[in-house]
Formats: sequence, C-alpha cells, structure tokens
Amino acid sequence: MPRESTSTTRRRGHHEGSIFQRKDGRWVAEVKLPSGKRRTLYGKTRVEVRDKLKDAQRKLYDGMSLDSDQQTVAHFLDRWLSASVRPSVKYKTYTGYESLCRTAIVPRIGAKKLTKLSPLDLQGLYSELSTSGLSPRTVHHVHRVLHRALGQALRWHLIARNPCDGAQAPRVARAEMKVWTPQQADAFLASTQEHQMHALYVLALTTGMRQGELLGLKWRDLDLGTGTLSVSRALQWQRGIGLAFTEPKTARSRRRIHLSRTALTALRAHRDRQTFHRQAAGETWTDQDLVFCDIAGEPLSPTNETKRFQRVISKVGLPAIRFHDLRHTCATILLSRGVHVKLVSEMLGHSSIVLTLDTYSHVIPAMHGDAAAAMDAVFGT
Repeated sequence: MPRESTSTTRRRGHHEGSIFQRKDGRWVAEVKLPSGKRRTLYGKTRVEVRDKLKDAQRKLYDGMSLDSDQQTVAHFLDRWLSASVRPSVKYKTYTGYESLCRTAIVPRIGAKKLTKLSPLDLQGLYSELSTSGLSPRTVHHVHRVLHRALGQALRWHLIARNPCDGAQAPRVARAEMKVWTPQQADAFLASTQEHQMHALYVLALTTGMRQGELLGLKWRDLDLGTGTLSVSRALQWQRGIGLAFTEPKTARSRRRIHLSRTALTALRAHRDRQTFHRQAAGETWTDQDLVFCDIAGEPLSPTNETKRFQRVISKVGLPAIRFHDLRHTCATILLSRGVHVKLVSEMLGHSSIVLTLDTYSHVIPAMHGDAAAAMDAVFGT
C-alpha cells in the first residue's frame, strides 16, 4: 500500500530501521510492537528520532510497554492503589498507603514521567521529606510503599528496573518497647477489679489479643466450659463507613486460644454484668452478641477505649503505655517464664515465628542464664 503523500523518499542510516523525513521537515521513525501494530515516533532531527527509535527498541527488548512513556508517577500510583493494593490488603493498610501517596509522594514527584524516575529523584524525595520534619520511620514507610509500587510497575513491564533499589532510606532506630513488669500488670488488674472493662484488660494481658480482635469478640466465639476462645474477626473504624467488622489481620490471626482461670473468672463476672445491662435496656438493647459493648449493646469505639484506658492508668498511677502494649506485656511475661516461642507466636497470631523472635528479641538475652542453669542441672557437680 503506497505511503501517504506527506512523506518523501526514505533515508536510512546503518541499522536505524524505518526512518524517513516528512515534507514538513520532521523526521519520523516506525517501530513494530509485539501486537503487530506499529508505533510512530517523531523528531526535529535524524539523530533525535534515531535515539527515540533505539530507546523504543531497547524497551521492547526488555519486555516493557511503550504506553508507559507518557504515564506520570501520580497516574501510575492511582492505578496501582485501585488495581493492586485495594483488592489485596486490609482496609487499614490501604488507607495508610493511599495517605502516604497523596500527602508525601505525589505533591513532590507525581508530575515526573514514570520511566524517567531515577534513584537520585528518590534520594532527593527522602531528603526533602526529612527536612520537612517527617520522622525517619515515616520516611522509611514512604520508601517501602514506593518499593512495593515500583516493584509492581516492573512486573507490569512499565519500567525496566526498580529505582528504589538504588536509593537509601534513612535508618530507623528500634524504639524501646514499653511494657509492664508482672508486678505492675498484676497491680493494674487488682485495681480495676470493679471497673466495667476489667474483663477486657484481663483478656488483653493474658491472651495478647489485639484491641480490634477483643472489641470484635462475640459470645459464640467463647466456650467457657472448655476454656477456649476463637479469634475470627476484628472491629475497626473505617473512613466513610464507621465501625465495621473485618477479617483478622493475617491468616494466622484466625486462631484458638486457651484461657487462663483468671480470664474465665473475669468473663463470667462480665457476662453477669452485661445481663443486668441488657435487662435494664429492654427493647432499646441492640443484640449483636458482643462480649464488649456499651450499655445498649452497640460496638465500642477503639479510639474511645484507648482514651478510657489512658484515664484508668493515670488514676492507678502506673507507667503510661499504649493499649497495644498490653499485648507486648503479655508476650514478654510468657517468654520470660520459659513458654516456648512457637506457642507464644501462635497465641499472638503472628505470621511467623521469625516475627515473634524479632519483635521480642529484648527478652532473649535474659533467657541465656536459664539455658546455662539448665545445663548445670544436668552436668553440674
């Protein structure tokens, strides 16, 4: 089929492929795509269009899509969040990723072409974020989000390499874990014996359950006869939705826990107190079968319970810790008492025993003396 009249006779350099000059003076190159179609490239000079052709041929050789040439970082991140992140992670994780992209990444490098993003660009981003006052931990989170996003771009053949591999995020010092001693934990439970949330605090300290798992607990998850509890959901606040029940954090978070006598006693007393509230509420009671709820049977807000916990601590006079640190206190007590780390890992619902060992590595050195004492008991004179 004859070429349109705007073109002149082809002029080809050695190994340059299909390059010719139009009557309007612009140089043109054509590259064949894997689909069989052709992509047309334009330039003001032969050298410019030749370089564009070589770049396109290199990208095709590397398995990349030429459609990514004009795609900006902002456009890609938007597609990545909706197509890859939202369907595969928990809502809370998605909102965290989306927030970092929207507030930290896109305003600074969002206009850059995805294929032109370099390690130097990312290093400059991290430096700018640090200078703006963000903590090293937050900047490190930005690096992790970008590394995951650009790793997906690599798998989608939009880029040839992940520029995050050549950039270095700031080091994050491990924060010292704040936990109560066994004596402090015992004093806290003793001082809250008559508190309406006493059973909640007992379960947090004796099972290591996450706050959302505790607030999502239902009576049908409990078997007070056998003394066991099943973790099958969590309660969390979701933007635009409100309080919602969700699947546990990971597959291993769905687990069965054996309850201590202390926990069973507290739960029975809590059930009696709840029965009184249900009878007093009458028809206004909302029966959702929740173990921990307000006086009308409605779910408790995690934020409000965190604030209530802080007020109780202040009144008792113990060192201030987060609600989540009750989970850490539980794990620390168990490990320091010689409970096998595998059992502790399963009880906490960790994804792997490695996570447990890494999180509670501060307990391990204290156990070395126990190991030496065990050997002395066998071989000592």
